[in-house]
Amino acid sequence: MKNTGIWLDKEKAHIVTIDNKNEKFETIQSNIEHYHIHGGSGTPSKGGPQDVVQDSRYLEREKHQFKTYFKNIIDKLNDSSSIVIFGPAQTNERFAKTLRKNYNALAIKIKAVKKADSMTDNQVKAWVRDFFTSS
Repeated sequence: MKNTGIWLDKEKAHIVTIDNKNEKFETIQSNIEHYHIHGGSGTPSKGGPQDVVQDSRYLEREKHQFKTYFKNIIDKLNDSSSIVIFGPAQTNERFAKTLRKNYNALAIKIKAVKKADSMTDNQVKAWVRDFFTSS
């Protein structure tokens, strides 16, 4: 039985795989760009020149970057028996939603989607061990 825990946020994913007593830990970087708006008025008066901010272009690029990031994680999960997904913010829920929508064979293996703060590598390993021993 191969149990897999995934801690992920927008920057990286830590994947812990426990197969019998063997434990494997790996990190996948997301390569998602950080977005900083530089637009706005250059003058204090009303009606001054405005910079046009291309939100739609950024959001579309980010969507493709998330798709690539999630695909890289999914490639590591194909032979897992059960999966737990955890992490801060909404990235973990977004990943679980992607699995449910596009990867039903993996989605049925999800045991839980949990919120968790930032953790060290050892804390991630311990969290996954504790989850699968208590369930």
